[in-house]
Amino acid sequence: MTTHTTQPTGEHPNQFALLRQRRFAPFFWTQFSGAANDNLFKFAFTVMVTYQLQIGWLPPAMAGLVIGALFILPFLLFSATSGQLADKYDKRTLIIFVKRLEIVIMALAAWGFFSANIPVLLGCTFLMGVHSTLFGPVKFAYLPHHLSERELTGGNGMVEMGTFVAILLGNVAGGLIIAVPEIGAHHVGFSCVGVAILGRVVSHYIPASPATDPGLKINWNPFTETVRNLKLAHENVVVFRSLLGISWMWFFGAVFLSQFPSFAKEVLHGNEQVASLLLVVFSIGIGTGSLLCEVMSRRHVEIGLVPLGAIGMSVFAIDLYFASRGLAAPAGTFTLAQFLAVPGHWRVMADLALLSLFAGLYSVPMYALIQLRAQPTHRARIIAANNILNALFMIGSSVIAGVLLKLGMTIPQIFLLVGLANAVVAFYIFMLVPEYLLRFVAWVASRCVYRFQVRGDEHIPVQGAAILACNHVSFVDAVLLMAASPRPIYFVMDHRIFRLPVLGALFRLAKAIPVAPQKEDPVVYEAAFKRAAQVLRDGDLLAIFPEGGITRDGQLQPFKAGIMKILERARADGVEAPVIPMALTNLWGSYFSRVEQVKGEQVAMVRPFRRGAFSRVGLNVGQARPAAGLTPQVLQDDVATLLSGST
Repeated sequence: MTTHTTQPTGEHPNQFALLRQRRFAPFFWTQFSGAANDNLFKFAFTVMVTYQLQIGWLPPAMAGLVIGALFILPFLLFSATSGQLADKYDKRTLIIFVKRLEIVIMALAAWGFFSANIPVLLGCTFLMGVHSTLFGPVKFAYLPHHLSERELTGGNGMVEMGTFVAILLGNVAGGLIIAVPEIGAHHVGFSCVGVAILGRVVSHYIPASPATDPGLKINWNPFTETVRNLKLAHENVVVFRSLLGISWMWFFGAVFLSQFPSFAKEVLHGNEQVASLLLVVFSIGIGTGSLLCEVMSRRHVEIGLVPLGAIGMSVFAIDLYFASRGLAAPAGTFTLAQFLAVPGHWRVMADLALLSLFAGLYSVPMYALIQLRAQPTHRARIIAANNILNALFMIGSSVIAGVLLKLGMTIPQIFLLVGLANAVVAFYIFMLVPEYLLRFVAWVASRCVYRFQVRGDEHIPVQGAAILACNHVSFVDAVLLMAASPRPIYFVMDHRIFRLPVLGALFRLAKAIPVAPQKEDPVVYEAAFKRAAQVLRDGDLLAIFPEGGITRDGQLQPFKAGIMKILERARADGVEAPVIPMALTNLWGSYFSRVEQVKGEQVAMVRPFRRGAFSRVGLNVGQARPAAGLTPQVLQDDVATLLSGST
C-alpha cells in the first residue's frame, strides 16, 4: 500500500514558502535590513577610522574593539527592559517604533560621516546597539505567535540564515562603499539612511501580534530586572540550560570571528581579501546548517540535532588546528587567487565551512526549543535574558582569547583549545539535560538504523496531558516513539527491560517508569501507577504498551486493563487525558524484535543485519479518543485498524 504523510491544512511545503506569506515575509525582510544596516554602518566606520583618518585618541588597533564594545554594551544595559516591552505591547507596534528609531539614528550617522565627526559616530554605534537590543526579544518572541510547532525550526533556520547573509552583505557593502575616493563617506551615509527607510516601509506589512502580558508593570531598573529574568528562565530547567548552550555557541563563534583577520594574516599569510573569504565561508556554513535543520528534523523542533552539531563543531575546530600547521609561507603575502591555488588551504576552508555548518545545526533547534517551551507571557523576557548571557559570553571570549594570546599561544592553538572545551561543555550540558542526548539517540535510530516514516503525527498534542497507547513489537519501540514526538515522553515499561545493559541505562536516563505484575511485586506495581498519575497531573505525555510485553509472534496481543487504572487515577485528580492510539509497523523481523529461536526461546538482538541496513519501518498515529467510555477492547481495535494501514 502506498503511504503518505498527512499535512495540516494551510501548512507550507517547505521553509522557503514562508517567504511568500505575509505572516513571515515582511518580518524576515525587516530583520534582514536591520542586520545589514548594523554591519554596513559598523564596518564602514571601522575602515574609515583604521585606514582613512588619523585619530590620536583612537588608534587603529583599538578602533574595532571600541566599536564592538559600544555596540554590545546596550545588550547588557537594556535587554531586561526590552524584554518587558516585548511582552507588554503589540510586537508589530514595537517593530515599527524600532524602525523609526533606526531612521533617526542613521540620519545622525549620515551627518557624522559627512563631517567625519568621530564622537557622533561612536554615539550612533551605541544607539544602533540600543536599536538591536530592542529588536532582539521582539524578533524571537514574534515567531511562535505566527508559526506552528512544525514551522518553528524552519522559520528560525530562515531567520538565522538571513541574519548571517545580511551581516556578510553589510560588511562587504560597507567596505566597498567607504573605499570610494573622496565621496565614500557620503555614500555610506546615504546608504544607511536608505536601508533604514526600506526597513520601515517593509515593517508596515507585518501583521499584528497581540501582547502576551498587557498588564505587566515595567521595572525600569535593569539590574534587578535582569536577575528577575534569569530567575524566570531558571524555572524551566531545559529552557535555562538551553540559554547557556546558545551562549556557549556565541562564545565559540566569537573566538573564530574575532581572530579571522589575524588568522588570515599571520597563519595563512593572506591579504585582506583572504580575511574576507574566511568570513564568507563561515557565513555560508552557518546559513547552510540553519536551513538544513528543517530537513533533518522532519519539520519538528528536533533537539536531537544539538549533540550532532556539538560533535561537528569540536571535530572540525580540532582539525582546523592540524590543517593550519606547517603551511608554507610565501615571500610576500598571498593574494586571493594565490591563496586558492594552494591545496592545503582548501582543507582550512572546508574545516571552517563545516564547523560553522554544525554550529547552525546546534543553535537553531535550541532557539526553537526556547520559543516552544518558554511560558508565553514571559517569553520575550526569557529571550532578553538569553541576549544578556550571549553578550557576557562574547565579552568573556574576547577577554580569554586576549589573555591566551598574551601568554604566547598561537591562534591555531586557541582554536584547538576551544574545540576541546566545546566537547567538555557539550558533554556537561547533555548530562545535565538528558533530553538532548535521548533525542540524539532517537534521531540516529530513526534515520541511520531504520528508515522511519510517521503518518498522522499532527495528532500528537503539542501541549497538555495525553496518553499514547502503542503496540509493542521490539526493544526500541520507545526510542522510535521519542523520535516521532516533538515533546518528551514518559514511558511505562516492563521492569525487566531495565536489566538490559545499554537500553536499560537509556530508559533510566529517560526517567521511564518500571512496572511489574501486581502478584510479582506489588510495591513496584503501585509505584508505577502513582508516578504515571503524576506525569498526567504535570500536563506531560505518558506512553504505555497495553499488551504488557513484546509480542513473540508479530501479532497484536490482547490489551490489559492497566491503562484503565491510569485513566481512573487521572480522572480522580481532575485530569481528563485523551488517549492517542498508535501502531508501529514493519518492525517485526528486525534485529530488535523477538524473532530468533535460541534454545527453544524467542530472543532478539542476535543477527544484526538479518534485514539489511536502513530497513523501512513506520508509525501510524490515530485521532485522540476521550477517556470517557474508553475500554481496552476499543483501544485495541483502534490500534489494529492503524496496523492494517487505514486511518
